[in-house]
Amino acid sequence: MLVASLFKAAGGAVTGQQLYDTAGSHTWVCPNGVTSVSVVCIGGGGGGGQSSGLNGAGGGGGGGGGLAFFNNYSVVPGTSYAVTVGAGGTGGDGSSGTNGGSSHFVSAAICGASGGGGGLLGSSGGLGGSGGSQVAGTGGGSGGSGGDGIAVGDGAGGGGGGAAGYAGNGGDGGTYPTSWQDGAGGGGAGGSYGLSIDADSTRGGRGGGGVGALGQGANGIAPGQGGSGGSNAEAVPFPDRVGGFGGFFGGGGGGGSRTGNGGAGGVGAVRIVWPGDTRQFPSLNTGDL
Repeated sequence: MLVASLFKAAGGAVTGQQLYDTAGSHTWVCPNGVTSVSVVCIGGGGGGGQSSGLNGAGGGGGGGGGLAFFNNYSVVPGTSYAVTVGAGGTGGDGSSGTNGGSSHFVSAAICGASGGGGGLLGSSGGLGGSGGSQVAGTGGGSGGSGGDGIAVGDGAGGGGGGAAGYAGNGGDGGTYPTSWQDGAGGGGAGGSYGLSIDADSTRGGRGGGGVGALGQGANGIAPGQGGSGGSNAEAVPFPDRVGGFGGFFGGGGGGGSRTGNGGAGGVGAVRIVWPGDTRQFPSLNTGDL
């Protein structure tokens, strides 16, 4: 989905915004009268792993996507600028989850955020994926790490990592015997680890919460809850054994149980606002017009 708006504010300044939240390559054409922008980039969340067949161990949760912003970047009306939105990683099916894709504006060296790492499989519990990070820009944060899967005897998946915040990191996914942690600086909270139901039926981990693209807001404060307007992760309903999906944008997918697939990570996003001298992340006039 692409959302754009444009109007002329009091005093003659052209004010507008555009959101890209479909994975892939896009092109933004600078409107007439616009000479500076502020941009936020959110990387895709990593997919959760699933360790079916490896002594019954649960898969690791995917890491949350990183976040980067760049304020007051100079642009030229009529010029085209490259935009890349990172895909969410896919959940593993008897395998590790895949990494989330990176998101950037112009290039990764200008404003870029990497995606979260995919959760791994392993014979003694799959390791959680690492969180994505701010690659370039004037500010941002790192996604939370995915939680580790539970080893032989339980086989439950680790929770996905929360997406990064605007002034800190996303929460880490839960891993036995600990639980999720709060996101920081408007990041999503990490997901909770899967709970053992009985000896033969264990649960996948919950996905990590996503982060919104409107600027800094409240942290995620519960397992899988989004921060700064980001969406919550998919809850894992009883008796599902699959890992939960990560929240939008950039939440890590939950690890699968020994009998269920890992969850997919949340897609990334890029949002552009203008003018860049009066609208700046993390929270200066960055909301919807």
